[in-house]
Amino acid sequence: MFSITVRDHIMIAHSFRGDVFGPAQRLHGATFLVDATFRREQLDEDNIVVDIGLATQELGAVVGALNYRNLDNEPDFAGVNTSTEFLAKVIADRLAERVHRGALGEGARGLAGLTVTLHESHVAWASYERAL
Repeated sequence: MFSITVRDHIMIAHSFRGDVFGPAQRLHGATFLVDATFRREQLDEDNIVVDIGLATQELGAVVGALNYRNLDNEPDFAGVNTSTEFLAKVIADRLAERVHRGALGEGARGLAGLTVTLHESHVAWASYERAL
């Protein structure tokens, strides 16, 4: 399996409900490094996994819609604990929609899968992996 990864970041604010979250139940900020890894079994006719420029651009657009937002105030996330794991899935699903719409080029239609990893810090991160 071949893969490429592109990276961006987001800065958000949010709070959690539930004792398991301890002090994170209060409003707090988070900065995540966001890695999107695109996979395919065979390289396309240009011998690439996907156009890195388009992948970078589309990841930037997806995270840009979340950047500098208080997720507690976003209608899409009403009543939801926007955990790192949950946000990885949101970003992966939004990227997948763009792949299916052709935003990453026709060659991207041959992608097999996508993994999005959000790095909370140098010691903790979460990922969501999905087929395309």
